[in-house]
Amino acid sequence: MLKVGSVVVGVSDVPRAAAFWTEALDYVPRDALEDDWVVLVPADGAAGVQLSLGLSETPVQERPRIHLDLYAGDAADQAAEVERLVSLGARRVDWDLYPDDADFVVLADPDGNRFCVIDTGHH
Repeated sequence: MLKVGSVVVGVSDVPRAAAFWTEALDYVPRDALEDDWVVLVPADGAAGVQLSLGLSETPVQERPRIHLDLYAGDAADQAAEVERLVSLGARRVDWDLYPDDADFVVLADPDGNRFCVIDTGHH
């Protein structure tokens, strides 16, 4: 049976992206960081989805077809995580598609890749 092992994200600066995502997710490089590739894994050694960062010249999509959803426990946790991620270099995205009862906040990493922070206690 197949399972998702790694999500691959194209970035314009692998070391910068690795610095952001290792802090954001408490991940570490699985192997030595290369200028054009790195695979990040949970720092605590737990099994989990790997995040692979590969050098890409493809422009960032304003409305990406695929993105990461990062789960927070509740609204307070979500707000704290959004502020933490912004302090690490993420930026808030002026998203015009928020529903009235949105349980997500759209951010962009330092490369401009969009991702969401989800309030999992919202439902």
